[in-house]
Amino acid sequence: MRVNLARVFRPQNLQAQLSQIGRRTYALESSRGAIFRVFNSRTKWLQKERAASNPELSRQTDYLKDEVARRDIKRHFPRVLDLGANSCNIARALVRENPDPDPAHPESPPLAVSSNIAELVAAETSSALLHRDADLPFNTQVPSLKITRYVLEDEERLPFDRDSFDCVLSSCSLHWINDLPGVLSQINGVLKPDCPFIGAMLGGDTLFELRTSIQLAEQERRGGISPHVSPLADVRDVGGLLQKAGFQMLTVDVEDIVVDYPDMFALMEDLQAMGEGNCVLNREMGPIGRDVLLAADAIYKALHGNEDGSIPATFRIIHMIGWKEGENQPKPLKRGSGQVSLKDVLEKNK
Repeated sequence: MRVNLARVFRPQNLQAQLSQIGRRTYALESSRGAIFRVFNSRTKWLQKERAASNPELSRQTDYLKDEVARRDIKRHFPRVLDLGANSCNIARALVRENPDPDPAHPESPPLAVSSNIAELVAAETSSALLHRDADLPFNTQVPSLKITRYVLEDEERLPFDRDSFDCVLSSCSLHWINDLPGVLSQINGVLKPDCPFIGAMLGGDTLFELRTSIQLAEQERRGGISPHVSPLADVRDVGGLLQKAGFQMLTVDVEDIVVDYPDMFALMEDLQAMGEGNCVLNREMGPIGRDVLLAADAIYKALHGNEDGSIPATFRIIHMIGWKEGENQPKPLKRGSGQVSLKDVLEKNK
């Protein structure tokens, strides 16, 4: 999927560096043990607060999170938790018209109405980002929907009662969690039986074009590579993590959203305005050298550039769905209870 929204809005000055984004893999061990901390949570909080301090620019760079958030929800969920709500992108998506309506009924109500969502609890660590759009019309656009904003003290500790939500959503936030197995277990705990967790997170080869360009530029200009990369989970890990957390009937899928930018500097400034800068604990402090940036921009265009002079940036989105165990869920048949031989079926179709 290719999105050309970002090239419409182009701030002129580069304000800060973008740190590279890489890959993170997880060992499927119990989260009750020691947690290996990769990210500095306070740095990520400061990045979000700083991004929200410029509402106009911050809203211009919501295109990626809005695109991910507008996924369809077709079951009835009276009380929903939006974990890592950012600026309430999911709430905005819920009050818009259904992006994938039934062909028999092309004029469909907003998702919040068709899914019977009575309350959306938007939970986020950055108060400034969470309340950035609290006075915009979408907050009251659907009278039957109550949007409750909740500021989290710690994104890895959910202060909600067990079995208290009919659905948990998370859009483009989980990739900054240190203890992802532990958070998934907590999500399973706050869900009611036979209710789903629906999430989307950046992962895998996200921004591989930018990462490779900066690495090659640093190798050329500095003779080595600095740790600018924020590690990301791989899609192969996600299914195991969901299963380890106790979820059933898993679905994991990958989607690439490609956004075109005029140059590398425009991409880097948008990432800063999104609050998506690097927050790895052992990251190299200070800005990337001007010579490295100029070289990286040239390498980016040479290796990955479009014919019109713009550059593509790939955001790999890992979509996941897992259901909390419940009595009414379909159960697999017992081993050996099958009545049809796979061998007979294959031989018949030869």
